[in-house]
Amino acid sequence: MIGTSLALAFSLSMDSFAAALGRGACLRRPGLPEAVKVGVAFGLCQFAMSLIGWSVGIAFASLVEAVDHWIAFGLLLVVGGAMIRNAFGGEEEGEADCGPSGRSARAEWLALLTTAVATSIDAAAVGAGLALVDVDIVTTSLLIGVVTFAMAFGGVLIGRAAGNRMGRWAELAGGITLIGLGTKILIEHTLG
Repeated sequence: MIGTSLALAFSLSMDSFAAALGRGACLRRPGLPEAVKVGVAFGLCQFAMSLIGWSVGIAFASLVEAVDHWIAFGLLLVVGGAMIRNAFGGEEEGEADCGPSGRSARAEWLALLTTAVATSIDAAAVGAGLALVDVDIVTTSLLIGVVTFAMAFGGVLIGRAAGNRMGRWAELAGGITLIGLGTKILIEHTLG
């Protein structure tokens, strides 16, 4: 199960990675402090949102027990499909963060937190789906948070050199992995 949780964590971190790449590309020579700040914001949001989604899912688990595997599959399919759609078109995550460089520190934090929460909505949906299957949510949420921190941290530093072009590929890989995990849950519950 730890392998599945790790794959889930990497998949969910891909949109944060893409946003961090964009942020790194926008900022003038971001260093370690900026990378840590972005990593902490994204990691904490992903961690918290997966727990929130799981809590909501638990509240309604008894109502949907007979079809829980279909719901988990559907949620992962929708989130993964959205990530794939975003990879092939639309605005790159983080491009909107390239606004005026004269923003106040408060405005910078607000922009960062807004982006972190926006990229964590999928973690809430996945968390709700995880409430319907047998998973250690604390370990899984911690993995999601830690992996997201590492991916966002690295994304800022890579973004300063590579720009946000890599973000689309990361989001595509994340979406495919989420759909694969949803399919695995569906197969395990219907055949086994």
